[in-house]
Amino acid sequence: MRAAMHQAGAAALSQLLRCEAPGPDKREIPCHCGQKARYREMRSRRILTVVGQVEFLRPWYLCPQCHHGQFPADAGFDIEGTDLSPGVRRMLALVGSEAPFDHGRRQMELLAGLEVTTKAVERTAEAIGGDIAEGERKEIQRAVQLDLPVIVGEPIPILYIEMDGTGIPVVKKETVGRQAKAEGQPAHTREVKLGCVFTQTTWDKEGYPVRDPGSTTYTGAIENSDEFGKRIYLEAWQRGWNRAEKKVVIGDGAEWIWNNADLHFPGAIQIVDLYHARQHLWDVARRLHPNGDMNQKAWMKTHQKRLLDKGKIEKLVLALRSTASTNPEVVDKLRIEADYFEKNAERMRYLPEVSSSAPLRRLRCHRSWLQDRHRFPAQTVRHVLDRSWCQRHHRAAMLPSQQSTHFG
Repeated sequence: MRAAMHQAGAAALSQLLRCEAPGPDKREIPCHCGQKARYREMRSRRILTVVGQVEFLRPWYLCPQCHHGQFPADAGFDIEGTDLSPGVRRMLALVGSEAPFDHGRRQMELLAGLEVTTKAVERTAEAIGGDIAEGERKEIQRAVQLDLPVIVGEPIPILYIEMDGTGIPVVKKETVGRQAKAEGQPAHTREVKLGCVFTQTTWDKEGYPVRDPGSTTYTGAIENSDEFGKRIYLEAWQRGWNRAEKKVVIGDGAEWIWNNADLHFPGAIQIVDLYHARQHLWDVARRLHPNGDMNQKAWMKTHQKRLLDKGKIEKLVLALRSTASTNPEVVDKLRIEADYFEKNAERMRYLPEVSSSAPLRRLRCHRSWLQDRHRFPAQTVRHVLDRSWCQRHHRAAMLPSQQSTHFG
């Protein structure tokens, strides 16, 4: 049934795409060389549309001076240099951003009845991702020049910004000259920086904040922290940062996050998310008790539940610095983590009784974000985390395509 409908639709569309020969007043058009191109004949070509292959008949013009030929109708229908209609290209970009390209090819055949090559999915998705990236670059440049329109609307009670980074596998040429985390080892990944903006205006019965449904927008790119700072600033501005009554930046404690927060979001309350803070403690527990799960849990009960979760960071730092060990690596780890908590102490006031002067720091745990934390990078760059596919491609150009597809 679907094949019959596609066949009928393609036949009807082919009739609609049969252009008439130009009249006497349209036999010449401007040429890029400054002369006039003249109508020569009608020529046809085949185009893959959402209903299948169609024949497109249109006039061809030739410049007698530079011998450059033109098909004005191709430009009008946005099919210059491609055999795919705009609708098919959008479909390819969608499936190409969702999964490995060959999987996207199979989806096109299964769901739309269209036969395309894996390479067509790749090239189209990358091209559209590149176009979106260029548009974003121009918008970011406007943001840097403070040439952004004021977003009007109702006041926003609380607006949150989150930033993080994660490594994605890339081909060897993308890591030339880059140092891996392990000394002396070649790098296999590049860091993609990710950010999201969202609101939360309600709490659950336990007092935990609940993210407003549909309020989250995402952005991300493989770029340095300075460039990403401009990108997340643009995203926040478009979401109404200037209308937010309370502003919050959440991060894992990385220096580049707070540097961007200070530069682009001065005055915003900075919070280390509890997930990462707990993760740092678990790293210490595993170093102190590498073969004892029960000992690890007992240590965490004291240092997490009684100190960290209650915002008693000064006592936690003192406990870490007072912990003795004969293992130099463990001693070094204790020092590093004590420094981490000490440096971020004012960003870890998770309970009301700890800081009555900072309302937002009293949020016990940003659970709505913690629950979504692992889904966030996966949604934004899910296909780049497919190692078998990513080892072949560097997906920088695809990140904008996914953001546009998923999040508007």
